[in-house]
Amino acid sequence: MPAASTPSSAPPERPSAPGSVRGRLRDLTSADGQVFQAWEALPPEGVTPRAGLIVLQEIFGLTDYIREVCNSLAEQGYHVLAPALFDPVRPGTVLAYDQAGLTEGLALRDRLSPGVPQQLITACLDTLRKEHAGHAKGGEKAFPVGVLGFCWGGLLAWEAAQSLPVNAANCWYGGGIAQHCSPPPACPTELQFGAEDSYIPPADWEMIHKACPEVKIFIYPGAGHGFGCTTRASYDPEAASLAWKRTLEFFKTYL
Repeated sequence: MPAASTPSSAPPERPSAPGSVRGRLRDLTSADGQVFQAWEALPPEGVTPRAGLIVLQEIFGLTDYIREVCNSLAEQGYHVLAPALFDPVRPGTVLAYDQAGLTEGLALRDRLSPGVPQQLITACLDTLRKEHAGHAKGGEKAFPVGVLGFCWGGLLAWEAAQSLPVNAANCWYGGGIAQHCSPPPACPTELQFGAEDSYIPPADWEMIHKACPEVKIFIYPGAGHGFGCTTRASYDPEAASLAWKRTLEFFKTYL
């Protein structure tokens, strides 16, 4: 059964406090020639990356929150890339966290050709593996890379775990996972859901657990959709603290 979580009484935990890492936009090219941008954040100078992470946006684009997450994860020693998933249809799109932004984001998502998000994710994966081939034994494939997704990105992270050679996947409130349970993830995968998420009913948790019992599912009482995003009205600091603690421990274990 999915595990219910008791919110921690400790102060909210983030990947790290704001530090010296300042990310940047970087141009990348997918295998089919699609040029797109990704937010890149590297560990502090002199620190060899422990692993790579691909961070997948919410439906609102590469928002300041997503960029902050990337920078904070880089402080933990990860080389982080977050592809701008709307670039193939509208480059540079960042939307407001409101109903209009949600509606526009869904429309942009629907304009993407099938498979395009996975092509951009694959380009990020290939970039990380090639750039750090010398940092791990066994060549390019040995450098560990995980994927972390929020909202729409949570579903994309799940699909990456099913079909791409990533080493671990962590999915925060990814809608639609229950309808895409086959095949099961091919790497360690962990899910974080809010108990009061109006977009993801409890029946979905049960469907996922039944189809993929090896996947760890955490449920956060009182938390709604987007509970981890500091700039959304649904932000729940206690649930976010515990979810971040688990996420960081998860990647430390599997990457």
